[in-house]
Amino acid sequence: MSGRLRLTLASWAATLLAACALLPLVRPASWIVQAAFLLSVQSGAGALARRVPLARPLTVAVQALVALVLLTLVFAREHAFAGLVPGPDAFRFFAELLGQGGTDVGRYAIPAPLSDGIRLMLVGGVLVIGLLVDTLAVTFRSAAPAGLPLLALYSVAAGLSDGGNDWLWFLLAAVGYLTLLLVEGRDRLSRWGRVFGGAARGPATESTGAWAPVRTGRRIGLLAVGIALVVPLALPTMNGGLLDPAGSGSGSGSGGGGTISAVNPLVSLRDSLNADEDRQVMSVRTEMEDVSDLYLRIVSLDDFDGTTWKPSKRSITTVPGGGFPAPAGLGQDVERAEIATTVSTADWYGQDWLPMPYPPSGVDIRGNWRYEPVGMTLVGDHGQNTQGLTYGVRSLDVRPTAEQLAGASAPPAALKRDYTELPDSLPALVSRIARQVTEEATNDYDRAVELQEYFASTGGFTYDTEVAVGSGSQAIARFLRDKEGFCVHFSFAMASMARSLDIPARVAVGFAPGTPQADGSVSVGLRDAHAWPELYFEGVGWTRFEPTPTRGSTPSYTVPDTSDSAVPDPARPSEAASSEPSAAPSSREGCTLEQRRLDGGCESEAPSAALPTDGDGPRWYAVLAWALAGLAVLVLPLAPMAWRLRIRAVRLGAHGRSEADAAAHVLAVWDELTDTAWDFGISPDESLTPRKAAARIVRLGRLDPDAAAAAHRVADAVEQVLYAPRPRPAAGSADDVRRVTAGLRSVVGRGTWLRALFAPRSTVRVVWSVSARWAGVRERALALRPTWRPTGRRPTGRRPTGRRPTGRRPT
Repeated sequence: MSGRLRLTLASWAATLLAACALLPLVRPASWIVQAAFLLSVQSGAGALARRVPLARPLTVAVQALVALVLLTLVFAREHAFAGLVPGPDAFRFFAELLGQGGTDVGRYAIPAPLSDGIRLMLVGGVLVIGLLVDTLAVTFRSAAPAGLPLLALYSVAAGLSDGGNDWLWFLLAAVGYLTLLLVEGRDRLSRWGRVFGGAARGPATESTGAWAPVRTGRRIGLLAVGIALVVPLALPTMNGGLLDPAGSGSGSGSGGGGTISAVNPLVSLRDSLNADEDRQVMSVRTEMEDVSDLYLRIVSLDDFDGTTWKPSKRSITTVPGGGFPAPAGLGQDVERAEIATTVSTADWYGQDWLPMPYPPSGVDIRGNWRYEPVGMTLVGDHGQNTQGLTYGVRSLDVRPTAEQLAGASAPPAALKRDYTELPDSLPALVSRIARQVTEEATNDYDRAVELQEYFASTGGFTYDTEVAVGSGSQAIARFLRDKEGFCVHFSFAMASMARSLDIPARVAVGFAPGTPQADGSVSVGLRDAHAWPELYFEGVGWTRFEPTPTRGSTPSYTVPDTSDSAVPDPARPSEAASSEPSAAPSSREGCTLEQRRLDGGCESEAPSAALPTDGDGPRWYAVLAWALAGLAVLVLPLAPMAWRLRIRAVRLGAHGRSEADAAAHVLAVWDELTDTAWDFGISPDESLTPRKAAARIVRLGRLDPDAAAAAHRVADAVEQVLYAPRPRPAAGSADDVRRVTAGLRSVVGRGTWLRALFAPRSTVRVVWSVSARWAGVRERALALRPTWRPTGRRPTGRRPTGRRPTGRRPT
């Protein structure tokens, strides 16, 4: 097997091993088989193109074309000419499929279902990475830089994966890359002929044993991988390293410390929340008389960067055994009652955060759970989730009055600083509308109620689960302008506006009140997923508000005195006195309670910790253009160096071993010698003979005797080619040029050496070559242009065409 074929196979294997890190992200994993087959065809096309041989750019182009045809055959056959040739319809279909894949990536949890869009992203991404690896390692014979695309592929997968087998994917990717390096190193060593591995051990050593450099490389590679896997276990600041399945999560299971990262807590819910069928998530039994106030809170989002709300990085500890401490800010004069609630989750519902009524005062649950004191939430540790759990929660039913909220004192300075912080990118429109809506309010409570009324009834907002308001710093401003959205948009906007009024605010995510059942339980379904703002009032603590129209229930402390009337206020989303929770509408028409009980009767709503991104976010072609521009910015400065390395490798290559190409090889070596001297500041002088040119390089370059003798040997070989009747192959000319190069490098400063490496002067030959070719094209074009001559008498003084002159030719 040839060295290039071994490199091709190693590149194929390294790409697939790195792609294995994507396996936990999608189910089923059958896409990897398809990717392996298509990648083998692409790699085979490259091997055939190199065997022809084709120029390196043409080889890469052939592989890219084969990959495009393969993707067209698999994904867009019906939109292509003859099922193979992609046209405008095929590219349009690819764009739609990629857009669908991007939506599915943001919509589904891990592991996501293998939709066509996600499959195109996975298979197409593997082919692109495989093309880069094959190009660098095989076509350009440089395996070390091929680790960059492999690292990019592994990093994307490792950044998204939250499983406990991260060490396995790291091991596979590392083994693939090290194998590629070893194969490339063996190929390089084989060009030098026989490699001696030390003292002979017998006749069979050469045929059966590995070469000593290969054996050493294997040992070093295994040692490096072992260190990378084991050493992090001894470093406490790395949270257990790759071998710890909770290394990026919640800390140790039995200790008292750890942190919880600021990640989207709803990622694991997105696949079920977007299902068309309103499946039951939980069955709840509670002592609460009015279940319309039974909100099950998962987590609070208190970090706002202008685009999304997310939970801050908080310290976590063990679950308190004797009950939770009192919630922050709750005074003794506020009425409260402790209630018991039992929650049973569905077998398919796996959520890392535990849904509980707020504020909890105690929990009875089994498994590995950790307590976050600031948000009073529980989060699973070491892979623990809510799948098929039954647990009991004791919580406080806090019943503040409007007077208590209106008379609340100023919050603590530290809490106000943390929970009123807004990014500079937030549009001024948000603060301006907030002040306009609350201009008649005299205290923070009145301002909060006015904001709730503005969104729920007086502002003209429409509840719509399918609206696309975009993303980025202008998303809230766009929502306030278009006045269409669902719970995420209402809660995010109200919390942002409250902060602009110096009211501490955060966003809670969980489930709105479910549907009461005949057996006394409450059924919580997918469409009960909800988000709502919580505002802080000293003496009461974090207080729920409900700005989303027709969703949940309006808190009783925000409703004017309705004790004298049993008629609900039609301007309110719902009344707290109702015995049944309000229903969730579909898009614009609303959704009745009967419709919610029917399968698929209403549109699903998927709360997310970020605003929808299918509005005015960057398009895929814009992202591609920016990526190509960034790649060009990185590559263009290195283009001169790459060109010189390529030219040097060609000139000093292994040709010139026979008499047929001896002259070409010697002249190429001489060109490399003069260009190298030029790069180091010794400009060429075409008027000198090779011998005098070599002497000039020796003198100006201050070469040592060995390098000077090497330069003169190359000059002698050139003169023999130019003047000898039958040139003979000159052995060692390439090595002589390398000696001269080393001699020049040893006497110049670092600045001159760096310029010779990154900005070689001899690259101007590219400009000269392009100019000469352009001049040749112009001359050929002018020669092809027809000439028109007037008819009639020929002008005098010119020899008629087609007649030969008479007389003798002058000597």
